[in-house]
Amino acid sequence: MGLFSNKISRDELKAGDHIYSWRSYIYSHHGIYVGDGKVIHFTRRGGLEIGTGTYLDKIIQFSVPRHGGDNPCPNCGDQSILDGVISSCLDCFLAGGSLYLFQYDVSKAILVAKQRGGTCTTATSDPPEEVVHRARYLLSGNGFGEYHLLDNNCEDFAIYCKTGLLVFSVTKSGSSSQVNSVCAAGGLASLTLRFLGVGRAAGQAASLAVSPAMVVSAATRAVTTTFGLVTTGFAAMAVAEYSKYCIGRVAYDVGVRKDVRKVPVEELAALLAVLEGSLDNLDSTNSDKNK
Repeated sequence: MGLFSNKISRDELKAGDHIYSWRSYIYSHHGIYVGDGKVIHFTRRGGLEIGTGTYLDKIIQFSVPRHGGDNPCPNCGDQSILDGVISSCLDCFLAGGSLYLFQYDVSKAILVAKQRGGTCTTATSDPPEEVVHRARYLLSGNGFGEYHLLDNNCEDFAIYCKTGLLVFSVTKSGSSSQVNSVCAAGGLASLTLRFLGVGRAAGQAASLAVSPAMVVSAATRAVTTTFGLVTTGFAAMAVAEYSKYCIGRVAYDVGVRKDVRKVPVEELAALLAVLEGSLDNLDSTNSDKNK
């Protein structure tokens, strides 16, 4: 494992590790390794891991374990009809892909140097025993809320298990760094996905006064203005846009942003129920206003 790749061998795995496997160049599936060849992860049923309900489900390879029907896994059985927080053997979790280790407590320079989101964070991991406890507690029926690609996905689950941090924001998505990389690259992609029905339009139910989006906007204006004073050439524009992306990657990272709170796992289910109830009420109110 190095700067450009987090790939590891199975022999290097330890209980409490946050692992992932790429399903395509832009999407990876995440989970918590709990030992004895088992991974606890957050998923959708019937091969709809990304859960958009649109043609995007067909573009990205499904990360629900592929054993099912006439070919059930001898260890896990048929998991194709399961959803929510589930436990799978490592082979089912990887679904033929390679094994990667998500990194914690990296520097901001390393965070920006990584080509793709969904590989690391500046946040610090809790001890392995706490990580495994959270994962097993959520597996035991307490759940992790309703799955949403942008707001509450498999990476959000794994990051919560590792850190206990939960995002409270109406301005953007959850703690998933692969989703937040898209947000950092430009709001258009995120808005397009939401228009297609991916994730909750309202985001989370609570917010702080200063959001990462506001930080990115202010920093971007400063960078763009600075380069604009020097030159209006293409090179300056390219540097300004890349600077915007880098600033966004850092500002949206769960280890940097201020709209996160440490939530005990025993209180999480009740809190998520309140948040999702608030979102349902908000969606209903907005729907009534649009009639």
